Amino acid sequence: MHVTLVHVYVKPEHIEDFIRATQQNHEGAIHEPGNVRFDVLQSPDDATRFVLYEAYLTPGAAAAHKQMPHYLQWRERVAPWMAKPREGVNYHGLLPVLNPE
Repeated sequence: MHVTLVHVYVKPEHIEDFIRATQQNHEGAIHEPGNVRFDVLQSPDDATRFVLYEAYLTPGAAAAHKQMPHYLQWRERVAPWMAKPREGVNYHGLLPVLNPE
């Protein structure tokens, strides 16, 4: 499994805008082939900090996500709302063991 944790810092005045836009990206992502999870997390200590947990069966499925219209719209829409550029960190998902179909 291919997992990316995307760390996002949002300007305080755009928190609700970011959540709405990210919900649309989430709804598109969970229907993509190869998507296992797409979770949106917000820090309880700092409402401007978010983590997107993106899990795909393969690196190819994760790369395809970045070509999807809902992702491209999200990326363009939220960019001016970020306090600093988002940071994606890739991981190999070891457990649970999932087999690509």
